[in-house]
Amino acid sequence: MEVPALPISEKKLTLYAVTDRKWLKDGQTLAGQVEQAILGGVTVVQLREKHADMGAFLALAREVKSVTDRYQVPLIINDNLEVALAVDAAGIHVGQEDLAADAVRQRIGDKKVLGVSAQTVEQALAAERAGADYLGVGAVFPTSSKADAVEVDFATLQAICRAVQIPVVAIGGITADNMTDLQDSGIVGVAVISAIFGQPDVKAAAQRLAAQWSRMRSV
Repeated sequence: MEVPALPISEKKLTLYAVTDRKWLKDGQTLAGQVEQAILGGVTVVQLREKHADMGAFLALAREVKSVTDRYQVPLIINDNLEVALAVDAAGIHVGQEDLAADAVRQRIGDKKVLGVSAQTVEQALAAERAGADYLGVGAVFPTSSKADAVEVDFATLQAICRAVQIPVVAIGGITADNMTDLQDSGIVGVAVISAIFGQPDVKAAAQRLAAQWSRMRSV
């Protein structure tokens, strides 16, 4: 069976940065950090704002999108469909407790990217049927970035990758030091939060992750 072309390539999912403003220091902006991350090798950015009101989220999305557009990096909005549509983002990412994936697909059409979080093979298959373009699977390691994260062991990660035809990105506690533990799982990329935005030098942190991914894939 021929697999239809996806609105986002596997290459763009290689180093997936998820934002978190809690690590911003005085004088820093999220847009500035996003630019440094992209310069370091980030290939896609997800803007995640769980506590911002609509106006603040929208303003921040426009500011960040001006950066991602400049570097032709896709911007994915976490969970807020109205913001994603208002700023013409590349797509939206939803979790299991967020908006229903099939309803989101109906709203955004076929040209926008739909990412869905999954922790089990059943969830992964359901997301694929609902029209997901890629899956975010985790937490593959313990993480402090998401208090309610469900841990996904290597066997489950591998089983999910084998069960679906869409790309899988691992997330949760991933660093340059433990990334190689995910080798041969079937993932096409890694999503990170603190390993980039929680580091003193965002660009250098992204470079290290990108280099480690390249080394891992070349083995």
